[in-house]
Amino acid sequence: MVHIRLFLDGERQYSKITGPTGPLVYPALHVYIYTALYHLTDEGTNILRAQVIFSGLYLITLAVVLACYRRVGAPPWLLVPLALSKRLHSIFVLRLFNDCWAALGLWVAIYLLQRRNWAAGTLVWGLGLGVKMTLLLAAPGVGVVLLQGAGLAGAVWSGLSVLLSQMVLATPFLNSATGVDYFLRAFDFGRQFLFKWSVNWRFIGEDTFLSKGFAIGLLVVHVTLLLTFLQAKWIRPTASSLWGFVTKYLGAINESERTRVSQKISPTFVMDTVLGSMVIGLLCARSLHYQFYAYLGWATPYLLWRAGGGPVWVLVNWAVQEYSWLVFPSTDMSSSLVVLELAVQAMCALIAPPVDHIRGPMKKGVKSG
Repeated sequence: MVHIRLFLDGERQYSKITGPTGPLVYPALHVYIYTALYHLTDEGTNILRAQVIFSGLYLITLAVVLACYRRVGAPPWLLVPLALSKRLHSIFVLRLFNDCWAALGLWVAIYLLQRRNWAAGTLVWGLGLGVKMTLLLAAPGVGVVLLQGAGLAGAVWSGLSVLLSQMVLATPFLNSATGVDYFLRAFDFGRQFLFKWSVNWRFIGEDTFLSKGFAIGLLVVHVTLLLTFLQAKWIRPTASSLWGFVTKYLGAINESERTRVSQKISPTFVMDTVLGSMVIGLLCARSLHYQFYAYLGWATPYLLWRAGGGPVWVLVNWAVQEYSWLVFPSTDMSSSLVVLELAVQAMCALIAPPVDHIRGPMKKGVKSG
């Protein structure tokens, strides 16, 4: 709230908006949301009212998550791990992190994309990105869904809408003196987190964690996994190879084939692709903090189930992951479990059966043959 007070006092240069928690490093929509909260909670002093607001945010997000699960025909028992995460409750109701708003943007975007509202889904994802740049981890998945669902022109226009929305949101900070400063702070790709707060790679030791070689290695793994998923899973509605995929879209795919491809972009394909992209990004992130669980906690049960896992498999892995994220401060053991479970979920996303094998919820009045 110190940041917000400075913003309300007229400061528009991001590098000068700082406080006890450090400088402001989040995009503009974060500022606007917490400005509203500043006024609603008596300048940030009414913590109980803030907790009530975030409790409502938690319930709304959970409702959207359940709607996404329903559209892929997920079994009702998955409600257990979805609703019982102590870490998610802490992130939303006790810590009041901005990741909660970004997570809502992610799941609303998934729901809209499942309903084939390509432009709206992309715009909402962009609004989530306007709260925290972590949603960039889902960008490869969102892009693949858009390209095959909406076509090249639709994907380009949707991407431009995201860029335009970021510019509009950033307008107060974009004069000649502060514009560059805003983007360098709000979308800082070179920012390094402190080793002592890391939840994931603590077990490798601080010297390795801070080394340039480790950062480059993670980037190589990230790109390799994305290419693997593209080849093995994400481009299958269009082509059997990356080269075939690229040549079709560079060669202006004809309308009849574009329609055929678009029809294959089912709710399950959307969930597989966007959540797969997200978990790959989290696995290869140099540093995860506890609030990053907002992007993982509700994705985990789906990814584990999609690989054919039954209740025991899903609940045991979910419990192990939940434990590892509850240990504070993180230890060599807990951090290794965090990475292990992320790797398991990435593998589950890779080996999940083809989308054609999954039935969505049956419509009323339609009998199975």
